Amino acid sequence: MAGNDWINSYLEAILDAGGAAGEISAAAGAGGSDGAPAAAGEKRDKSSLMLRERGRFNPARYFVEEVISGFDETDLYKTWVRTAAMRSPQERNTRLENMSWRIWNLARKKKQIEGEEASRLSKQRLEREKARRYAAADMSEDLSEGEKGENINESSSVHDESTRGRMPRIGSTDAIEAWASQHKDKKLYIVLISIHGLIRGENMELGCDSDTGGQVKYVVELARALGSTPGVYRVDLLTRQISAPDVDWSYGEPTEMLSPINSENFGHDMGESSGAYIVRIPFGPRDKYIPKEHLWPHIQEFVDGALVHIMQMSKVLGEQVGSGQPVWPVVIHGHYADAGDSAALISGALNVPMVFTGHSLGRDKLEQLMKQGRQTRDEVNTTYKIMRRIEAEEVCLDASEIIITSTRQEIEKQWGLYDGFDLIMARKLRARIKRGVSCYGRYMPRMIAIPPGMEFGHIVPHDVDLDGEEANEDGSGSPDPPIWVDIMRFFSNPRKPMILALARPDPKKNITTLVKAFGEHRELRNLANLTLIMGNRDVIDEMSSTNSAVLTSILKLIDKYDLYGQVAYPKHHKQSEVPDIYRLAARTKGVFINCAFIEPFGLTLIEAAAYGLPMVATRNGGPVDIHRVLDNGILVDPHNQNEIAEALYKLVSDKQMWAQCRQNGLKNIHQFSWPEHCKNYLSRVSTLKPRHPRWQKSDDATEVSEADSPGDSLRDIHDLSLNLKLSLDSEKSGTKENNVRRNLEDAVQKLSRGVSAGRKTESVEFTTGTNKWPSLRRRKHVVVIAVDSVQDADLVDIIKNTFVASSNERLTGAVGFVLSTSRAISEIHSLLISAGIEATDFDAFICNSGSELCYPSSSSEDMLSPAELPFMIDLDYHSQIEYRWGGEGLRKTLIRWAAEKNNESGQVVLVEDEECSSTYCISFKVKNTEAVPPMKELRKTMRIQALRCHVLYSHDGRKLNLIPVLASRSQALRYLYIRWGVELSNMTVVVGESGDTDYEGLLGGVHKTIVLKGSFNAAPNQVHAARSYSLLDVVSFEKPGITSVEGYGSDNLKSALQQFGILKDNA
Repeated sequence: MAGNDWINSYLEAILDAGGAAGEISAAAGAGGSDGAPAAAGEKRDKSSLMLRERGRFNPARYFVEEVISGFDETDLYKTWVRTAAMRSPQERNTRLENMSWRIWNLARKKKQIEGEEASRLSKQRLEREKARRYAAADMSEDLSEGEKGENINESSSVHDESTRGRMPRIGSTDAIEAWASQHKDKKLYIVLISIHGLIRGENMELGCDSDTGGQVKYVVELARALGSTPGVYRVDLLTRQISAPDVDWSYGEPTEMLSPINSENFGHDMGESSGAYIVRIPFGPRDKYIPKEHLWPHIQEFVDGALVHIMQMSKVLGEQVGSGQPVWPVVIHGHYADAGDSAALISGALNVPMVFTGHSLGRDKLEQLMKQGRQTRDEVNTTYKIMRRIEAEEVCLDASEIIITSTRQEIEKQWGLYDGFDLIMARKLRARIKRGVSCYGRYMPRMIAIPPGMEFGHIVPHDVDLDGEEANEDGSGSPDPPIWVDIMRFFSNPRKPMILALARPDPKKNITTLVKAFGEHRELRNLANLTLIMGNRDVIDEMSSTNSAVLTSILKLIDKYDLYGQVAYPKHHKQSEVPDIYRLAARTKGVFINCAFIEPFGLTLIEAAAYGLPMVATRNGGPVDIHRVLDNGILVDPHNQNEIAEALYKLVSDKQMWAQCRQNGLKNIHQFSWPEHCKNYLSRVSTLKPRHPRWQKSDDATEVSEADSPGDSLRDIHDLSLNLKLSLDSEKSGTKENNVRRNLEDAVQKLSRGVSAGRKTESVEFTTGTNKWPSLRRRKHVVVIAVDSVQDADLVDIIKNTFVASSNERLTGAVGFVLSTSRAISEIHSLLISAGIEATDFDAFICNSGSELCYPSSSSEDMLSPAELPFMIDLDYHSQIEYRWGGEGLRKTLIRWAAEKNNESGQVVLVEDEECSSTYCISFKVKNTEAVPPMKELRKTMRIQALRCHVLYSHDGRKLNLIPVLASRSQALRYLYIRWGVELSNMTVVVGESGDTDYEGLLGGVHKTIVLKGSFNAAPNQVHAARSYSLLDVVSFEKPGITSVEGYGSDNLKSALQQFGILKDNA
């Protein structure tokens, strides 16, 4: 049995990353000159304490305290403590040997993860360079020689658009005031979305968990500030309604009005529904608080509920300030990935502009976790659902017109990690747009850095006496705030300057390094006190494992350095008491510190500066921009505790420097005010092209009269110009021109010549009941058949059995039917004819994967020619989904891409399906499913080239449809609600066990879902494999609106429909 010496030697031998004992000892003995290597300084920092306390380097202790802490392996630390306390040398040695092997395995795992991540990043760089070359070649055809020679590697960023943008600099006071004067009479409606955490207007419980932090405060204050801004009539902050027993009842209130800002500059006329409101939408389990990682399966349910609210509010505002016309949101603004995903769907359904703020980004978090080497990518994904989050952020890049960041660093370092954003390509595309040159279907969102704001009107910094020992009293004679007493009771000498840290006990906030820095710097300990405001807690063991581990480590460090009487760590504080905490620190002439490893922005730094506190802050992230504006402190490396300690000591010991930093902060703080933020924000929003639902029919189509007369239906058809017929001539023609588009154009011309002549005939048709469109408005329930995983014969049987199961309600007109598929309308027509099913048995057809919406027409007199299909296309739906559609330019790019794939494979892999393509769908036939990239890779390829489109494979992988980025079959259902008032909760979608690429969208939401199970379901093609995330990450199969049946017999279908209350139980 080996002894302790062998264990120590073994540990030292495998410590290759940290160096041998002699090297570290040498580093520890090296001087602290400026010329000393950084590596030596790092080793000196790590080993200095052990050398002082033990007199020699102890590799075993080094491993446990330093290496293992890098893995966050608290179990090993606990094992080490127990082992070291054992009396039996034999048992102690055995356990130490076991620990050595565990540590060795951890070290190997870390190196393996680092190698895999380096390989992945290298591959990503090569892919991006290839995409740039491909895009440059694609777009060089119509450029002049001078334009071709332009340096595409120019590093100027695209964010502020301050040098060559279409707008004046928003920082200009004149420009801001001019904008405010121009827009003060507008009545804007703005929708903000932030769905995780606990959100309320007063007494916010910031820090109660990891989801209720700075973002919650930011969105509430943004809503309040926008609601008080001239030109803004109403602001809705949409979040989740929570009626759980373990949270306050206020989070279950449907609506909460935010008190307006008391400022003369923001006064404007108030209306009945004006102001800022928190609107809570119920979704997910009603009686449970859910962390953000587990909200993903319920996103679509939130979207449907939010649509209902926005539709109702738009009508209400229209009656109040819109002259009877709906007042649609000027923008839908999502905050964080989950709300961004929701905002993309809502903005697509309503056809209104989208804005997104990430707050923190998934790829950046994943990169940091991979660098730490504690977990594999799969383990990170299991814990944080990180791949689902990243996909949502990619969707935000696809859908957003503006991405708002707090700092330039976020644009350059964080968004640059994403497939859908490239600084260089963004600049090139913007230059081409300004010159009016085609971008071949490529788009990039505008990145704009707007710092968060603060309300400073109520803040009055205390005067300080720079020569005295403490600040002057304000002379009010009022008692000290209670939180002062709670903090001061910790200190043996409360007169010393206070170093204040305000952060939850999260590893990334780096509080342990701060405590180490304070504890090891004797002069700093003698001169100052340390106050740690780490959220609210009752019992440490009841906190999350991560937070409790950090807090426990801090308490151990306080004990280790004997910091009792010098460090305060109160258990509770209210959000309303935070200003008093800042005042206390300023009164003692203290310093505020944020030493997080990475700080996306650093709002607390601005708050502290407003109360006259100088700062010490991390140089990674937003504090760099804040320091550039305020110039009120020192930036430090968060990994270097000596640098942190020296910066703190310098500020609290040098009175003149402290006073100058304080003065600079107070002088420049107005640049971070909420009025400044809101005017910048609205100035950017005002440049967006207005978009909202536009119907060719002027009256409200969602209001259904009691009679709903045939004459009304007749007017609907003519006012909407929906009488467009698709001709079968294209199937007979040998030409390769766009036959479908040409037939549509001919149909429009023919209709424009014959509208008045056809009125009398069509009136007769509706009177005799030969045409029942738009009957959707009269249905109590709608059954949507969207089964992709079966053969044609099975699909026909499913349709017929569904009709049989609901025969009574079908005859009375209570239940209607919609067929939803990836097929073109001509393919649907052929299927129906071969099965002997009338087109008029359906109320609508969602075809081409959701890029076309057609209605049946049974009137033979109404046909343009005998060969024409009896369907009408909804042109209003096209106007809803055309956002960022590249059209013919995109088609040319995709044809070139398909040709490249064919050449790479040496065989025909993809061919354009001209007969099934349409204006808003570019369709390909897949000849070899094994040679085409899977969905995950194809979507990535499109994004890297800035091609904003929705890529979908059919279930069998034989059809590839590329449609507008915000179009899908589930979005088409939302359109039926918005356009015709068909309640989403009254829809039932019938699906198979698997489906096309958009299958997951058909399962979520407030509609009911029937899953048909059985051997008739074919397995999905391999192109659907290698998903970025699990289906369970986006669909909750436990929600009450989902049921499954074995087989598709009429009795089984009838039972399922009765279960949802669609059919009456006549048994």
